[in-house]
Amino acid sequence: MGNIKIGLEVHSQLTNLNSKLFCSCPTDYRGKEANSYICTVCMGIPGTLPVLNKKAVEDAILIALSLNSKISDKMYFFRKNYFYPDMPKNFQISQYDKAGGITLATGGYVSIPNKKVRIRRIQIEEDPARITYEGTIYKSKSSLVDYNRAGIALLEIVTEPDMESPKEARIFLQKLSSILEHLDVCHSYLEGSMRCDANISMEGGKRVEIKNISSFKEVERALNFEMTRQRNLLIKGISTKMETRHWDEIRRVTISLRIKEEEEEYRYFPEPDLVPTIITKEWVETIKDKMPELPDAHKERLIKKYELSPQNADVLVNYKLLGDFFEKCAEIYYKPGAISNWLVGDLLGYLHEKGIQLQEMKISPVHITKMLKMVDNGIISGKIAKTVLEEMIISGKMPEIIVKEKGLIRIHSDELIEQLTNKVFEENKEAVNDALEDEKAMHYLIGQVMKLTKGRADPELTNKVVRDKLIEHKKLLEKKN
Repeated sequence: MGNIKIGLEVHSQLTNLNSKLFCSCPTDYRGKEANSYICTVCMGIPGTLPVLNKKAVEDAILIALSLNSKISDKMYFFRKNYFYPDMPKNFQISQYDKAGGITLATGGYVSIPNKKVRIRRIQIEEDPARITYEGTIYKSKSSLVDYNRAGIALLEIVTEPDMESPKEARIFLQKLSSILEHLDVCHSYLEGSMRCDANISMEGGKRVEIKNISSFKEVERALNFEMTRQRNLLIKGISTKMETRHWDEIRRVTISLRIKEEEEEYRYFPEPDLVPTIITKEWVETIKDKMPELPDAHKERLIKKYELSPQNADVLVNYKLLGDFFEKCAEIYYKPGAISNWLVGDLLGYLHEKGIQLQEMKISPVHITKMLKMVDNGIISGKIAKTVLEEMIISGKMPEIIVKEKGLIRIHSDELIEQLTNKVFEENKEAVNDALEDEKAMHYLIGQVMKLTKGRADPELTNKVVRDKLIEHKKLLEKKN
């Protein structure tokens, strides 16, 4: 009952294309008026003929090579027949690995900590339309269909059931996403560009498929719920049925969509309007020559070149945009350790907290490097820099402008800090006496001075003034005694 097997079917749009897989409709459909990016081909009007996008095949081959897969010397397209409103012609042009069908690639693997997750097959297909529901799928009385997405080039990457925990599934997806980002063929930050079906089974039960999960975190949550649900059934002596379930992100539960007595029969047959695609060794080698730096090599280079910690390098590789941003910062101001700490810790943490995507932030490497120079030159403190960073992300203003507008320049005046120290000593007499014996009480007094200046007082100067003041106080007490 303890053995868990998890396999994933990842659907990744090829987002670096100008047109759909089989027609000339543009691919930048996000945010556009519904059903405005369509034509007779992607709507399946009788008499129209699909034409294969060569760049889509090349991008798919590049992905297959990066996943160590074996490229087929030819591939066929099939019609996957089903009656559902997301494909207007009632079939999807896809690939099939049975009954004589040959997909783009087979085999391969993705390395994650402590194991290699094997790839079963990689195939090219067209994306269905986007269906939206009024409320949630299980309560909605109607649905709306936007065909702008129908026909977008989609790559299906099917794994073997090699993952043994929901966490491993999430780590695999993060690694795969990073590979695709490094290849510049799929940008996972775009809405709906990477989607996932998860298959999970436990010893003593049958396989359950969870459909169309929207994010890596949701995959882990869905699998955790399903693992608990199946375990509870098995404890009660009830065997899980082979079925397809929907993940409800709001209630965080899976809901049964349909029971599968056996594998679905889509009545695949060869697409008569598309000839077999021949993939020569020469073509593959030409594509292979364009292979960019992949995540593992990228991480190794960051550690070696910039002497970064493996933890920081991991994050910069997982978030390719952030990794590129880091290297541009390091070109301007060579303090790689400090830069990586600020980006990985403070910047990324703030973006996650506010739900801001990396590509949406309004700052450039110049913003970050100017801010760090201000810290290094003693103009602002590290604590004030955090406030400046948040304001930069929101407004896009340069750090020196924010510091001037908000009056955040560090206080270096001995006279002013001494005045404030006198005030703190007068208001905290008990703490002053304690500070003569207890280091913690002294730090409390320093903190009170910093609080009065809203963190603007020079920490070293404040520390010195407080210590000198305590020595004076001690001498006075000794004279009295």
